[in-house]
Amino acid sequence: MPTSGRSVVDDEWEETTTTTASEAPATPIMAARAQHVAAPPSVITATTTTASSELAVVVSTKSKDLVEIIQELDDYFLKAANAGGPLSALLEVPICNFNRQSSLGKDYGYGKSSSPLLWNWGSGSAKWNAFGKFCEDPIGNAGQIAADGNATHCSTVERLFAWEKKLFQEVKNAESLKLEHDKRAAALRKLEMKNADYIKTEKAKKEVEKLESQLMVAVQAIETTSSEIIKLRESELYPQLLQLIKGLMGMWRSMYEFHQVQTHIVQQLKYLNSIPSMEPTSEIHRQSTLQLELEAQQWHISFCNLIKAQREYIQSLTGWLRLSLFQVGNNPVNKSKHDSAIYSFCEEWQLAINNAPDKVASEGIKSFLTVIHAIVVQQADEQKQKRRSESVFKELEKKAGELRSLESKHGPYSMPETSGDTSKDPVREKRAKVDTLRSRAEDEKAKYEKSISVTRAMTMNNLQMGLPHVFQAMTGFSNVCTQAFESVHNQAKSTEDLHNVKMILP
Repeated sequence: MPTSGRSVVDDEWEETTTTTASEAPATPIMAARAQHVAAPPSVITATTTTASSELAVVVSTKSKDLVEIIQELDDYFLKAANAGGPLSALLEVPICNFNRQSSLGKDYGYGKSSSPLLWNWGSGSAKWNAFGKFCEDPIGNAGQIAADGNATHCSTVERLFAWEKKLFQEVKNAESLKLEHDKRAAALRKLEMKNADYIKTEKAKKEVEKLESQLMVAVQAIETTSSEIIKLRESELYPQLLQLIKGLMGMWRSMYEFHQVQTHIVQQLKYLNSIPSMEPTSEIHRQSTLQLELEAQQWHISFCNLIKAQREYIQSLTGWLRLSLFQVGNNPVNKSKHDSAIYSFCEEWQLAINNAPDKVASEGIKSFLTVIHAIVVQQADEQKQKRRSESVFKELEKKAGELRSLESKHGPYSMPETSGDTSKDPVREKRAKVDTLRSRAEDEKAKYEKSISVTRAMTMNNLQMGLPHVFQAMTGFSNVCTQAFESVHNQAKSTEDLHNVKMILP
């Protein structure tokens, strides 16, 4: 609720904008709000800067519980997951539609509001499989031409692959013809040296001439195919690769900004009330935590697959260029002016992705997964203790009922069952058993209450430790990637601009 003397507008989020040097102000990004503290800061402001954008994060003082903090984090996970949308269009991969209705139930964070916890920044990263599988037609018509008439990247790679297969067969055929030609030519020389029969010699000569003609046609076919490959490489592949690196640069910049906001959001966790709640873990809580652990696992897997796919793709591409540019025989066909540019570009790209500190980011996600798993284990222990306590109380209720039956039958104090045995008193014995069972039930209840307290304290402590760590790791990684890909892109553009200047100058 708004505090006294403040309007609803005052209590709303304060806004911030992301601007670039060459663009108009972008859509305002809603910032995070602070939690209850003994003396909370009035306003917390943080500014982060990349090479081409600045993100100011203003944290207001409107009170917020754990549910709201988690929901804000989820909102920015969805934004981060969709940051790869433009790149998906370049890769001709369908963009994932993220469903706002979570399967986690209606109450994760010990509050009353719904919190869709889609902790799957990497769920959309299935699209990155396209990096290494362009020829597997990921959308059913990968060889199509884009709507604007330009060839898609996937179709370009497919056509290059088809031309390479054709070139392979042509080279193989030419080598076979050359071997046969050399063999026939050697036989002809022997006939001529021996002054063999004229008809036999002329027949051998015609066979050699025929092979020479076939070999010439084969060489021309190789030259034609090689020219087509060079044309595709220059006019389509290289520009598309420039667009891909630009898309990666933009994606990681968005990732950096969104994860940076999340880093500031989770700082509010330390302002939450430190007195742990004694509300027991419900089934919804337990299922939500299990789902959170599952999503964190998928996040880690998807992140690792993302980096692995990019590395394998650019490594394969650089290897192909190395073979086609520098190991194509002694007389390479029509060396292109772009040959060194595209190869240098791919080498820089490969160096950038190989030097990316993904191990740090991966370990950050794994450490977060570890603290979530600890909560899962503690919640399971709490549930076991709850069942033990309920079992003992159920047994106590049963025995107490039996005691009441005996007391109604014999009175609160009964005489021994036989005159010869004065030690046996069924009521007294039953009462002793009930008292022992009641003491045990109270012990189990105390253990259960202690388990609830431990679960709540562990949940808050682990989130306060794990969330800042993982977001700091992801923010650092995405910042490094942004700068690395920006450097590769700018260097390629500088090379291209220099080449254009040389073409203009007389």
